[in-house]
Amino acid sequence: MERFQNWWKQEKRYLTMVKAVLLALLPVVCCMVYCAMQGKSIGDVYLPCSEWNDELFYFKQVEGIVNYGYPQGYFGFNESHALKLSFAAWSPVLVFPWIFWGVLFGWNMMSPVICNIFLMTLACFLFVWLVKPGWKQLGITSLLFCLYTPFVRYMLSAMPEVICFSLLIIFYSLAINYLNRERTVKLVILFVLSGLFTLMRPYALLFMLLPAYLWWKKSGWKGLAGSGAVFAVVLAVYAAIKHYLGAEYFAPLFFTDWVEAFFEQGLWGGIRFTASKLYYMATAFNSHVVQGFRTGLASGAFFAGYLIMLVVFLGQCVKDRISLGRLRRQVESGGESGRERSGALKKQMTIEIHFAFSLVAMLFALLLMYKLTEGSKHLLTFLAAGIFIVSTLETKFYKKAMVIGAAFAYFYSYMAIDPYDYQVPFAREERVAQVESWRETLTDTLTLNMAETPSFENSVIWLFRDQSAGEDLENVSKEYKNVKWQLLYALPEGFGINCCEKEYILEHFGELQSRYIAVLAGGEVDVKCREAGYTEWNRDEDMVLYQIN
Repeated sequence: MERFQNWWKQEKRYLTMVKAVLLALLPVVCCMVYCAMQGKSIGDVYLPCSEWNDELFYFKQVEGIVNYGYPQGYFGFNESHALKLSFAAWSPVLVFPWIFWGVLFGWNMMSPVICNIFLMTLACFLFVWLVKPGWKQLGITSLLFCLYTPFVRYMLSAMPEVICFSLLIIFYSLAINYLNRERTVKLVILFVLSGLFTLMRPYALLFMLLPAYLWWKKSGWKGLAGSGAVFAVVLAVYAAIKHYLGAEYFAPLFFTDWVEAFFEQGLWGGIRFTASKLYYMATAFNSHVVQGFRTGLASGAFFAGYLIMLVVFLGQCVKDRISLGRLRRQVESGGESGRERSGALKKQMTIEIHFAFSLVAMLFALLLMYKLTEGSKHLLTFLAAGIFIVSTLETKFYKKAMVIGAAFAYFYSYMAIDPYDYQVPFAREERVAQVESWRETLTDTLTLNMAETPSFENSVIWLFRDQSAGEDLENVSKEYKNVKWQLLYALPEGFGINCCEKEYILEHFGELQSRYIAVLAGGEVDVKCREAGYTEWNRDEDMVLYQIN
């Protein structure tokens, strides 16, 4: 007991604990304040009021996993499905914290929200415990956290971005702790965290380079060879998950045309193709940034914030490299203080150079491999981690923090005007009543077929959009309307959802594999289903659910 008390006092663990608890409270406080400003509470968040349809897939897949081990119907697109089990295009590894949470505490509409808040709270606590920032550093972190409103928006959602945020924050916190006090177990955990993150999002392979470098620095070629083996295993597991557990999406998730150009057009042809694509995409990227400044376009705002973060870290790398050269000269002239400062600066540069490199590499990956609008949300994870890293820089970082904070305030508060991207989905009485009405009806009418699972017998086609047709097909509207997919939250637990385009439905009408289909009320497909004699299970002014006979 006395030994523990000495350890507690000597290391000032009590003070670190106070700081850790204070920062850990910040995610909860930010969510409560944001909701209070809207006259709401956290409990008023209601996922079926959201316009982000990815949330439906994530939520219902986790629901199926928690209750049955895996969804009993197929998740996919245009009736695609995984070779094994029944997951959609994204790896189930991406939502593993939610699965654990659901198994422990049950799964309902508020579960992903509460779990997200818990994960950010845990990340904040571990950041302080591992890094041990000073009070000023803690203040900078808190200020930037509050100004970066995507933290709140994604915590109060069923999107897995917060899982990525928290995982990367913990990763860098542990890396800083390792540099201050090297332990093999920490290096192992760094590999585990970065490997797990890579299975979730393949661009996270960038972060595996940091523990690989640290192992090489510690053990030489043995560490380099070991890192290579770890890379090979992680990539093999990712490939297996993608091949066996991933359903085919509407379009490729990653574009590899620039890689194929090297095989088809040779070295110089590949270089020309890649350079031209970079120029074209950089021009489009710049247009998004301009619109982010002018109108608050979300993708442009994310790009602009990312560029500012990138410039800050590149500038810091250059500045610290110059300072390191000056300190080395002091050491050579016999200055002991310079030796100590040089060692601390080297540790700092290990983190900032790796992070700056990752920012640059991800920018090129975005331009070459992603659709700009869809890829923009991946940059949010880098911005989230950058907030915590910038506060650890042992320099006069206030100017850098103020620049980043001003950018966050402008883009993510002042210009955050588009409800689709920034408004938290709070419950509306009419939507709650509509979803509950559908839930009551479908619970009584739809039953899982457990004879063979997963199967299309437990799958519901979600027609993405359709054109109004009235009572016949003679006056089909030219305007497309989205099916109110939010009503599909009412499906019983275990059912799979297969999002299909209208063109696919019409081309394969009469030979669809799924047992059920949800369509736009009064739409062209609604008329065809009615004419085909499909059994109608429920209808309202927005959506109709048929059983395909």
